[in-house]
Amino acid sequence: MENLTDIRKPTKTEQKAALESYDALEATLKNLTSTTTEIEIEETQEKIRIPLSALKLLAKILKATGEGKPISIVPIATEMTTQAGAEMLGCSRPHLVKLLEEGKIPFTKIGKHRRVKFEDVAGFKRKMKAEQEALIIDIMKSDEQSGLYDS
Repeated sequence: MENLTDIRKPTKTEQKAALESYDALEATLKNLTSTTTEIEIEETQEKIRIPLSALKLLAKILKATGEGKPISIVPIATEMTTQAGAEMLGCSRPHLVKLLEEGKIPFTKIGKHRRVKFEDVAGFKRKMKAEQEALIIDIMKSDEQSGLYDS
């Protein structure tokens, strides 16, 4: 698995290929009904059976790559170091440790080392984003009522 620091933005060539592949795959996915399907690698003529859910995930990856977004795939049950969790949240490691000690994000301790689950950090990030959006909306409404913001 790639480290969070190894993630890079796709090149223009990769973006173009991903967009073309996404369009073709998305059209094909609409016609598939079974839970597994067989794909063929053109270069080797090798046929591979894969779950439909994996193909749908591939379509999402291709779409994001085509939009120029870097991609990282992390198994949901993965435990991370506090440094990796801090990088994911975009904060310092000491700040994440403070959040852990305050009980805002669950963690386990192995010896002196804290470990956080990817899903817990992702959930905290979603919650913080939702709270930020709600605050922004409240500020905008307040400004509108005060006449500071024309709608």
